[in-house]
Formats: sequence, C-alpha cells, structure tokens
Amino acid sequence: MKRMLAGVVLATTATLIAATPAMAAAPKDPVVAVKKQLAPGKGVKFTERTTLEADGDRQIFVRRSGTLQFGKSGIAASDITGRFNISLKDLGENTEDVPELLKALATPERTIRVGTTSYMSGGMWSTVLPEDKTWLKFPKGPTGGITGALGQPLNLAETATLKTLLKGAKPVSGGYAGKLTVGDLWKVSPWYRATALDKPSKKQQKSTISWRITLNSAGLPTRLVSTFPIAAVSSGKGTLSVDTRFSDWGTAVSIKAPPAEEVATEFKDGEEADPSEILNSFGNVTM
Repeated sequence: MKRMLAGVVLATTATLIAATPAMAAAPKDPVVAVKKQLAPGKGVKFTERTTLEADGDRQIFVRRSGTLQFGKSGIAASDITGRFNISLKDLGENTEDVPELLKALATPERTIRVGTTSYMSGGMWSTVLPEDKTWLKFPKGPTGGITGALGQPLNLAETATLKTLLKGAKPVSGGYAGKLTVGDLWKVSPWYRATALDKPSKKQQKSTISWRITLNSAGLPTRLVSTFPIAAVSSGKGTLSVDTRFSDWGTAVSIKAPPAEEVATEFKDGEEADPSEILNSFGNVTM
C-alpha cells in the first residue's frame, strides 16, 4: 500500500529546507510524567513535518497538526489534519489533464478517530465521497489517512511505547536518544499498527528508527525527532526525518464523531468503503 503511494507523492513534493532548533534541558522520568496526563477529557496538541532526504536533496514532504484526547489508560480519540507539501502549481500548468487523485493531494485531509473508528474527509477522500456527504466512516480505520502513513511512527502518549523507547536509551542534553526496530514498534504500539494498516515485511521489520526526545522541566515531551529509511514504510531510496512538537499537555479536549447526516459508509459508486482499497488506488495513478 505505502510502496505504491510513494512513487506518486515523491514526484510532486515541493522543496523546502527543515530547521533544527536547539535542544532543551533534561529533567524527570517522562513515563511517570505522561501517565499523570492520562485523564479523561484531557489531551495534548502537536505539529509536525516530515522531511525527505534523497540524492543530496532535502525536502519537506508532509506537514501535520492535531490533538490527542486521553482516556484513563491511553488515547481515546484524535483529530489530525495533514497535507503533502505540494500545490496545484507543482502538477503543471494544465491541471485539466491531471488525474483527480493527484489534484486532491494538494489539499488537506482530516482524520477524526474515536476509539478505533476513523472518519476521513478532504484530500483524496473527497474524490470518492457521495455528493451529499463530507466524511467517510472506517471501523478499525487508520489514524491519519495517507499523510499519517508518512508521519511520526512513534506515539509518546502510549506509555508502553515510551517505556520501550527508553530501554537502553542514553541521556542527552535536554532528554534522551535511542533506537528501536520497526518490528519492535509494531509489537508494542497499537497506534503504529493502526497507522500503517499493513504489517511490515520481514525486511522492513529489521529497519531501525533513530529517535531523540526533548523534555520540559516536568518531564513531559516537547519535541520528538525520528529518523528512518523510507524503505521502512514505503518504496524508494532515501531517509525520512519526522520532527514533532508537543504543546498544551493537560489541556481540555473533546473530540466527537462528525454528525451522522454528514457521514457515508459507502463510496459514491455504492461500494463498501475500504481504506486499503483507496490507498491502493494510488498504484494505478501515473505522473
């Protein structure tokens, strides 16, 4: 699924250079700090960008922002908007000849996820929605649609994931740094499994994710940078670096499903909505 997606998006990404701000001072145990935040109706906000480096070129690939809502033991809901770093201009002067799916890549997509049910809107999802609907409903759906598959694979609001990261991690200025394999992440993280949808191949599971966490004085993560080969999640050569910034830990959050009258459970052609089918459709699109 993600292998087929990469060939389409890599050819249309606009070039921008990512910045690397200084790290903060290193304080308390982040697992303890995050556990204290896991109260119903509370949450955290984030912004992030994914940068692709290949053949000596470094480009911002994806931008995302969103909010996570907590339950007693973890993530209860999320609301995430993402978009590829492209515009209609990047697709050529005559956009009338450009496939609708490629045009849709230049517009944001939004994913509301309540429990394990996802609601997708905008971006390429708008091309398959019935005319009177604005959302597609996917039980056990992805956390962030197309852009989510190329976003941050590590979710620090999952305390089991955070514990796994810290095993063998080294203290660094402002926090901690370490490595883990995609296979180990798949085992421990429900969020990653839902984001990826497809189980990584045996080769992909051996891929290594390098990461660095910055903490504030309370021990809460304020920044997470992960770096891994694009082959770990897609096809092609190069390296992806995802820079995620966290803010407003403990803020009041209330994420709800879209109004029922705006939600479709079938594509506009009447077929049952299937996120894997839509994601795979990118393999049939050529530039």
